[in-house]
Amino acid sequence: MLVISVKKGWELMLHGKTIVVGITGGIAAYKAATLCSKLKQAGAHVHVIMTKSATQFITELTLQTLTRNPVYTDTFDERDASVVSHIDLADKADLFVVAPATANIIAKMTYGLADDMLSTTLLATTAPIMVAPAMNVHMYAHPTVQHNMQVLAERGMMMIEPDEGMLACGYTGKGRLAEPEYIVEQIEAYFSKMTAAKDDRMAFSANQEDALTSSKLQGKSVMITAGGTIERIDPVRYITNDSSGKMGFAIAEAARDYGAKVTLIAGQTQVEPPEGVEVIRVESTQDMYDAVMSRFDNMDIIVKAAAVSDYRPAVRADQKIKKTTDRMTIELVKNPDILQELGARKNGQFLIGFAAETHDVAAFAQDKLRRKQCDLLVANDVSRDDAGFGSNNNEVQIYDADGLVESIPLSTKHSIAHRILDIAYERLPLEVDELE
Repeated sequence: MLVISVKKGWELMLHGKTIVVGITGGIAAYKAATLCSKLKQAGAHVHVIMTKSATQFITELTLQTLTRNPVYTDTFDERDASVVSHIDLADKADLFVVAPATANIIAKMTYGLADDMLSTTLLATTAPIMVAPAMNVHMYAHPTVQHNMQVLAERGMMMIEPDEGMLACGYTGKGRLAEPEYIVEQIEAYFSKMTAAKDDRMAFSANQEDALTSSKLQGKSVMITAGGTIERIDPVRYITNDSSGKMGFAIAEAARDYGAKVTLIAGQTQVEPPEGVEVIRVESTQDMYDAVMSRFDNMDIIVKAAAVSDYRPAVRADQKIKKTTDRMTIELVKNPDILQELGARKNGQFLIGFAAETHDVAAFAQDKLRRKQCDLLVANDVSRDDAGFGSNNNEVQIYDADGLVESIPLSTKHSIAHRILDIAYERLPLEVDELE
């Protein structure tokens, strides 16, 4: 998940955004008052549409007071002759949030019914829609409701799962509306990602344009390792990790675009390597070690982005191991440490390492940089499900011997690759002709 201070995120991401909140007829409608209040406090322009049933649980006046905007309940209650209300709200929304969303409104959205102000506006909007269901546990679990929510999710609507606990009807289970604070966090996270994606598209476009004219690494030899290594247990089984190779391949592509002669040493990967670079395929950590060390002396920049196996089986069976007992013990022995050996051997080469961590990222990254004698170390949290292994995106922190150099928010791996090489280029020693 994107890690951002919620309070600062609201202020940064929600200010000036137009959010339409649809409130339907469930007991959880009272929580919508808190949701609207928090969105308003964060600087959003909040407009509320209520179903007739929702007005049985909370008044229009309450929500009008909190949002400082008229509350809509009737499709035909046109208050401004210059616009059609439901079309105007549908058009101006940056985000549409339905909270609470009853089984009824979810069904209407699924089948395109438009028989009141809320369902009509939902059908007319092109804004992204976030749905927060709330209902009896058995209703929520009903196959029809589950099917409808799946259909909406497949259409791109964002679903906020309800909480588990004591429900107003007396049952205990899943069906409580997610807390307003959590819904606001999800709204903020959505706008944060959209902002990051927009900035990233602009940055990537700029990088592409820069790459076409840049020759900053012309004449340089760059070696990159990518992907995961595998350690054979027997001919059909092995130990590996989740590395996809995407980050290393992105760096290889960026280095190529900057004019470098690129050597890409790749283990197991999920995507095809870029064109225009020398690709050397390896399997095990020892294979990668041998390939790297045999070419190390001729390189100017080395980027070790591969996720190698730290250990390998002490014995590799020549034939498939047959299942004979309930337990099997495999003895592992330590593999050569490629990055540490590179740091110890380097003689003018610029060394960039990677640290894939699940906790205490900064502390582990800086410790690794010092022990492995890297010039830069790129760290990321691989426990996240929206970045890191297998994803096209990443969020990284770049360190040198003095500490944090730069923190790059969630961006595509291609744009991060260009930035890593930009920082490396700025730190390369000047050539003789540059000094003259």
